[in-house]
Amino acid sequence: MAEIVLPTKALTVNPLKASQPIGAALAFLGLAGTMPLEHGARGCTAFNKLFFMRHFHEPIALQTTAMDQVTTVLGADDNVVDALATICDKNHPSVIGLITTGLSEAQGADVPRTIANFRAAFPHHDDVAVIPVSASDTRGCLETGFALALDAIIAALIPATPATVTRPRQVNVLVSAMLTPGDIDAIRTWIGAFGLTPIILPDIGDSLDGHLIPAGFSTLTYGGTPRAAIATMAESVATLVIGRSIEPAADRLRHRTGIPDWRFPGLMGLESCDRFTQALAEIAGCPIPAAIERGRGRLQDALVDCQFQIGGARIAVAADADLLATITGFLGGIGAEIVGAVASARAGFLAAVPSDTVVIGDLEDLEWLARDRGADMIVTNSHGAPIADRLGTALLRAGFPIYDCYGAYARAWVGYDGSRRIVFDIANSLSAHYREIRPYRSRYWQGTPRDEELRGCTPC
Repeated sequence: MAEIVLPTKALTVNPLKASQPIGAALAFLGLAGTMPLEHGARGCTAFNKLFFMRHFHEPIALQTTAMDQVTTVLGADDNVVDALATICDKNHPSVIGLITTGLSEAQGADVPRTIANFRAAFPHHDDVAVIPVSASDTRGCLETGFALALDAIIAALIPATPATVTRPRQVNVLVSAMLTPGDIDAIRTWIGAFGLTPIILPDIGDSLDGHLIPAGFSTLTYGGTPRAAIATMAESVATLVIGRSIEPAADRLRHRTGIPDWRFPGLMGLESCDRFTQALAEIAGCPIPAAIERGRGRLQDALVDCQFQIGGARIAVAADADLLATITGFLGGIGAEIVGAVASARAGFLAAVPSDTVVIGDLEDLEWLARDRGADMIVTNSHGAPIADRLGTALLRAGFPIYDCYGAYARAWVGYDGSRRIVFDIANSLSAHYREIRPYRSRYWQGTPRDEELRGCTPC
């Protein structure tokens, strides 16, 4: 059991976490014909939009109620009603995600009452679903904001009674914020190999995978889970839940529909992939396809090929809780030593991380741990690049945001093939890192400081 170490610093020095409103907006960006609307200041939304655009390299559908000093003090209900009406009139969305921020939460905004006022003033927009999400910046992180939005989407769009009709080949897939658009596409293909039809919620693999559309540009999301498909989720035969952070949303879906579910902390590594594959075979009632078996064999071969590079490597990881638990579990399972683990926010399942301690902190904490414990590699988002430069370690970019590497959002980390690619990436990065150790020789024999001095070299 890892010890959870809470922050003792007076302030965050090098931030790791992104805010809850960013996570909530990301969930809505996985719905078709949707406009996320942040109830807060104009600058906050502009900052969040910039994060998304740098990470995905795509135009992002995101609006704001533009609270200022006056409306913050006197009330911003009119801002919300006007914003909802304007979006409906100009953009004609299927769904509007109304996300509170730290400013509107501190003000004490009564969002349900404001939505009721909008419905009374503009009854002709009743066909547009307005889904409120309470996502204060002062709590949680991107991952928890995403989970809150997913829970709100299920509560608003899925009927609370079991369906009278069942679609025997349809399965629901609830995904957490740790999965990339590339991951979503890999999961879709994986499920389809068993003859099943997945409804993925939210489906950022369809909306943020980086594709051009015939219209050239849309003010709403470019794809995602259609609202009509969400309404049929009660007719599925099973639900697959990927990620611990979204278990409250999975509980709500199960209670509403009565559909049995299979839950997976992550889909990296041989054991996790085997569990997912066996679940699909059980649901579909068919043997495992040959292509899936071949992928499993390729992953096994990669693990054999790379064991001497990865085995014993000292790695420090910083990420949101779901991603941290998945990556550290994967790395520990292939022989690496986790010498530092930093999470952006607290979660109960972090105690299972294969490390002595898990620090709830920032990237400065990661740097301290990596330096003090002699890490060979750090795993975190693009903000970790300067840390890797200062420490002379290898860097594997993971999480959000990744703004200095094209196509990072399209990388698949899950499945047999995704795990295999990550194994190769880690082995190659470590191999390049070890070649930079002075003098150029095996990392297992660096000699004594006196030996290095006699050769005119600076000890590492």
